[in-house]
Amino acid sequence: MGKIIQLPDDLSNKIAAGEVVERPASVVKELLENSVDADSKWIKLELEEAGLRMIKVIDDGHGIEADDCEKAFFRHATSKITDEFDLFRVKTLGFRGEALASISSVSQLTLRSSTGDQTGTEIVVHGGEVKSIQKHTKRKGTEISVENLFYNTPARLKYLKTIHTELGHITDTVNKMALSHPDIRFECYHNGKRIFFTPGNGQLLQVVQQIYGKKIAQNMLNVQNESLDYSIQGYIAKPEITRSNRNFISLIVNGRFIKNPIINKAIIEGYHTFLPIGRYPIVVLQINMDPYLVDVNVHPAKTEVRFSKEKELFDIVKQSVYDVLHRQTLIPSGAKQEKPKSTQTSLSFDPLENQVVYRKIENNLKILATVFK
Repeated sequence: MGKIIQLPDDLSNKIAAGEVVERPASVVKELLENSVDADSKWIKLELEEAGLRMIKVIDDGHGIEADDCEKAFFRHATSKITDEFDLFRVKTLGFRGEALASISSVSQLTLRSSTGDQTGTEIVVHGGEVKSIQKHTKRKGTEISVENLFYNTPARLKYLKTIHTELGHITDTVNKMALSHPDIRFECYHNGKRIFFTPGNGQLLQVVQQIYGKKIAQNMLNVQNESLDYSIQGYIAKPEITRSNRNFISLIVNGRFIKNPIINKAIIEGYHTFLPIGRYPIVVLQINMDPYLVDVNVHPAKTEVRFSKEKELFDIVKQSVYDVLHRQTLIPSGAKQEKPKSTQTSLSFDPLENQVVYRKIENNLKILATVFK
């Protein structure tokens, strides 16, 4: 008898969850991306115990139709792509159809959603198994509640850090999402207390201020450049505002937050000699391009991408940063300034002029004698 078997869906989903769901912040990222893809203008995140007890995401997006709610939990069920050619022109943050299937396999999940045209649907899934499906309110949008994460995979729990550390990872994820989409209002609550929000008015600098503070926002320089293939806009900090690592360099490609050492290098070289050794700038750079020029299907978490014209992108990013910095007066001029010449009274060799000078001196002496008499 052969040794190869096909894994059951519940086990394969848990294996996939090992790639997609690393920690509570991974769940937050996947759910926020789904809300963004639903054209939401307002997204609310509620957390309990840094997401270990509960993660709830509420949005005002277009919602899920009743017939699609159960299908959303099937592996590789997606509305984003239909054939292999769509993989080369992905315009959404999610497209593989793994998120809900993976998350529901290691948690107790409840989804409530409606398109606003008909009665909504509530579906409860525990450990990948559908427990109930029933009608719900008609409010347009989606609400997903993830409770008791990793309750059925206790081995995963021991690798999680403290609540403070896990909350820090979640906050970092929300910050990145807010920087990527300044036109969406984000609200984040932890144990009932609001810890972060953005206005959602499309002003990137206001989001920067919410995250880094007013002082840093006042020391950011606007970057804008455009070529046939790329459009670049964002903000870079003045050289006196630096950090000890590259974590404050935020790169956003077509609305997707990414990590790319090549673009990081281009930014650093653009600063040239303005940066102290071992220090790195605060940068928020939005890069838009044709989806054909970027491959987002190279990493399970979709944080790493591959560019087809990497050299051209490197050059335009480097030049954009360089040009902005060199248009600024960042260092005071070292040129010596001439001291004003003394206005002392000088004697002339002309006897008539000397008599006038003597009279002035004599009058001044008389005035002084009167004062000190």
